[in-house]
Amino acid sequence: MRVVIVTESFPPEVNGVAHSVLRTAEHLVRRGHRPLVVTPSPARGAECPPETFGGGAAPEIPVVRIPSVPLPGYPQVRIALPSRQLAAAVAGHRPDLVHLASPFVLGARGMQVAARLGVPAVAVYQTDLAGYAHAYRAGRGLGEAAAWRRIRAVHRAAARTLAPSTPAAQDLTAHGVPRVQLWPRGVDSVRFHPRHRDEALHRALAPGGEVLVGYVGRLAPEKRVDLLAAASALPGVRVVVVGDGPSAPGLKASMPGAVFLGRRTGDELARCFATLDVFVHTGPLETFCQTIQEAMASGVPVIGPAAGGPLDLVAHHRTGLLVPPRDAAAVARAVAELAADPARRAGYGQAGRAEVTARTWEAVGDLLLRHYAEVLAEHRGVRLPSAAPASAAPVAPALSEELPA
Repeated sequence: MRVVIVTESFPPEVNGVAHSVLRTAEHLVRRGHRPLVVTPSPARGAECPPETFGGGAAPEIPVVRIPSVPLPGYPQVRIALPSRQLAAAVAGHRPDLVHLASPFVLGARGMQVAARLGVPAVAVYQTDLAGYAHAYRAGRGLGEAAAWRRIRAVHRAAARTLAPSTPAAQDLTAHGVPRVQLWPRGVDSVRFHPRHRDEALHRALAPGGEVLVGYVGRLAPEKRVDLLAAASALPGVRVVVVGDGPSAPGLKASMPGAVFLGRRTGDELARCFATLDVFVHTGPLETFCQTIQEAMASGVPVIGPAAGGPLDLVAHHRTGLLVPPRDAAAVARAVAELAADPARRAGYGQAGRAEVTARTWEAVGDLLLRHYAEVLAEHRGVRLPSAAPASAAPVAPALSEELPA
């Protein structure tokens, strides 16, 4: 298949959309298909190959970068400018199918181009833009209701919308988006592995033998990392924050006892994950939450909000703890509970690792190819042989017991 992937983000940017698109494109190449990635240009000075992304063991992937500007107030996010380059790139690739990754600005234009060319489009929902609009108190017509209107307009035009988790799929359906099916995310359980735990790093970060409690991700208002402030004041606990973003100065001021390591990637990030004693994700707007999977693959027990993607990922009282979202006191209680019980932490970590090892990017990529095949068959009026449905079951069991109030 010839596939154009139109994405709002791609490396060298570091986020869930960029990572999953890279993994998808790599899988397409390895399976003999021909992807083209179209994405906003990165910030000036960012390291980025001009025409292809690849090198080493990764296959080369052709990339077209559309001129872009930084999002006001959040320069790490790039917004593509209107450009004829998008239509020329899509038409020039002669795609069988267009894949829209977290479509909103560039993706909406990509949908229009696909419609003009008569090419079916698969839209991958990955970012809770309506929730973000609410979190940022967006004005100028960019509030929550307007964001949902935009989401509906783009996704209703798609042949299929793929949601990363059961709650995300239910949210889309409740807001009038049709043809929604599940497509979760994979995890590299070789890179993220308990063997990468570094006791020397642990001693450096917690010289008093404290329990290391870590967050990994963007430091932005919607991530609610401020909810860790009460936990960071607990005796015998050292909070470690990995990541960067506009909230960093305020977080450093509110958590003077925490260690801020900045952005980490690759093997260094894997070492940080495995060296934690507890992983906490605080964001209530996650449609999936890849960092939870990476922590689980690293053998680390997880605390997450009982909302969105974490509901599919965290088995309450088996691989970690789910707490009411936006509740700093509940986060602190959960941290204190696990900090006081090393055996429980070890049991949750082992169970979490066992839960995710089969969720390889290869398996997830093949599931995506099945979605593609079904969409192309529907477009061409062809009946496919019967097979297991492409929409996967939730990737983790539902909560087995009631959450704390």
